[in-house]
Parts: sequence; structure tokens; C-alpha cells
Amino acid sequence: MTERVGILFVSHSVLLADGAVALAAQMAPSVRLVAAGGTDDDGIGTSFAKVMAGVGEADTGSGVVVISDLGSALLTAETVLDMLGDDERARVRVVDVPFVEGGIAASVAAETGADLAAVAAAAETARTAWAGEAQAAEVSPAPAPEAAPASVGADGSYEREVLVRNPQGLHARPAADFVKLANTFPAKVTVNGKDAKSLLGVMSLGLTAGSTARIASDDPAGTDAVDALVALVETGFGEV
Repeated sequence: MTERVGILFVSHSVLLADGAVALAAQMAPSVRLVAAGGTDDDGIGTSFAKVMAGVGEADTGSGVVVISDLGSALLTAETVLDMLGDDERARVRVVDVPFVEGGIAASVAAETGADLAAVAAAAETARTAWAGEAQAAEVSPAPAPEAAPASVGADGSYEREVLVRNPQGLHARPAADFVKLANTFPAKVTVNGKDAKSLLGVMSLGLTAGSTARIASDDPAGTDAVDALVALVETGFGEV
């Protein structure tokens, strides 16, 4: 099995970098997650040596995506990138994205087995996931015990509605489980119009307990994916 892309969290704070790794590990337990926080003596700042070592530690063969918290951390990461040999540099992507959101999105993408370009692209979604007018969650006045019947279009499209049952809704952990399952299917699937394979897209919907999730695919081969995702939501993600 191909090794997963690693994620390096570069922060001005040791605690912040370690905390980001701990958070990401809850949703991406198979990914090499490495913290490079603070100066050489663990003060506030960044360390060229820590970042350089972190790149090597995070790379298990499929490359590394580097996430940084502030401008000078980004500059340190880019300086390290410039100092790498050609072969190693080709396996590193330094992305300028929101630290927590981008890091979590990248980590979950890596957990699904996505390649280096796809993991970097997942991190990039952190810039736009909440842009524009927020889509309001549809809240049912009374919880229904089961999902609504499927709707099958003449063009082969397939849609089902399911009630979000777990008390905290689609917060980070269940959203990650949802996205990881969606990524096991080749068909494109959406949830309330958002890409079901995008962690930040799913989280941006703000699906709370009692909300209705419309899970759909325009691909005639997407029926199994929709049914599987509906079944997962119906379980309450082990929280009910």
C-alpha cells in the first residue's frame, strides 16, 4: 500500500503546533503528522532547523504538505523548500492557508489516500469554504425516524434526504467520517449542494441536530454512494 502524504504544521508556538497535530490525529490517525513549533529553544517564533527536520520526518515517500500559521512561518517554510534538493523539493508543497482549517482538510484528504496534489488542493479549500452567503441548514420541526424515500430522476440522478440525529450535528469528527466514506466511491456526490468529498465544504453547511441533509448524485453509478452516506448519517455517528 502506498504511504500517505504527510502533513507538517509550522507554528510560532510549540503548543499551537502540537495542538493542531493532536486535533488532526483524531480524524487522520494513519497520516504522519508532524509539529514544528517555536524557536530552537521552544520560544515564540520559528526555527529553520525544526522545519527542515520536520519535512524529513513527515515524508514517508508520498510527499509532504506544509501548513503555517503566520507570515514569517510561511517564509521559514519557503526558505526550507528552497534549500532542499530537487528530488525532495518535488515532494513538498508549501501552502498559504488558514492554519487549523487548512491543516485539518489536508489531513483528512491524506487519510483517504489522496496524492500530494490532491492533499494540497484540499488545504486550499480553506480559503473559500465559508465564502459568500452561508447556506442555512434546513431544520425539521419534528424528527423523523427514518430517511425519506429516494428520488430518482429521468436522467439517472439519485437523491435522498436524511435527518441529522447526533446531538452535535456534523461537527469535525463525524464530518470527517462522512467525507472519508464519500471518498471511497468514484462517483461525485453532494450534500445540500456541497461536494461530499470536501471536509470544509461539508462543515460549512452547519448541519446541526434536526437538520435535513440532501445527499445526491447526478451520476447513475452514484446510487451506492448516496445510500451508504445516508446509512452513515442514520447511525448518528455513534453519538446517539
